Amino acid sequence: MAEIKLSAEQRTEFGKGAARRIRRENKVPAVLYGHGTDPVHVTLPGHETMLALKTANALLAVELDSEKHLAIPKDVQRDPLKGFIEHVDLLIVRRGEKVTVDIAINVVGDPEPGVLVVTENASVSLEVEATHIPTEIEVSVTGRQMGEQVLASDLDLPEGAALAVEDDYMILNLTHAPTAAEVDAELEGAEADAGIERDESETPEPESVEG
Repeated sequence: MAEIKLSAEQRTEFGKGAARRIRRENKVPAVLYGHGTDPVHVTLPGHETMLALKTANALLAVELDSEKHLAIPKDVQRDPLKGFIEHVDLLIVRRGEKVTVDIAINVVGDPEPGVLVVTENASVSLEVEATHIPTEIEVSVTGRQMGEQVLASDLDLPEGAALAVEDDYMILNLTHAPTAAEVDAELEGAEADAGIERDESETPEPESVEG
C-alpha cells in the first residue's frame, strides 16, 4: 500500500469551541499516538484528509515540523448528519511492525441458480504488516451450491497475513433463494399475524384487450 502524505500542524487549543474553529478553517483535529510516546495533538488539511480516508486502513505519512510519522487511522469520528470528519485518532506504526486491522470482504461471481449468498460478516480481522495492509479480501462464490459456507479458514490471505479470528468465523452462508411466491406467502403470513387484512379490491384488474 502506497503512503499518502499529509502535512500536520501541532495544536495547543482544545475543547469543542477550538474544534469548531479548526473545522471552519477546513482543517481536521487529530491526535497521533503509539509506541509509548505522549499523544501529539495536531490539525490536518480537511480536503486531503477526507480523500485519504476514503481508502480503508490507509497508510499515512504525516509530516509534522521536521519529522515524518507513519500512521494508520484507528478511529474516525464523522458528523452523523452531514458526514464531515470531526476528529481522527492516528496510530503511529513502524515498518515491519504487525498490526491488527479489519479488512473488507469483496464477494465476486455467481453461485448456482436458486442459491442466495448471505454475508454473515462483511469484514475479517487480520494481523498484517503495517506497510502491507490489503484493501480487501476477495471471495469467489462462482458455482457454489446451497448449504455451503465460507469460513475464515477458507480465505486466501495475502503473504505475511494471519487470521486474528477463530478459523470457524463465518464469512458467507449459502442458502435457498426464496421465490416470489414464497416471499409473498411469508409477507401475507406476517400481515395476518399483525392483524392486517389485505383489501383485494386494491389489486388492479388485468386490462382487457379488445380485438
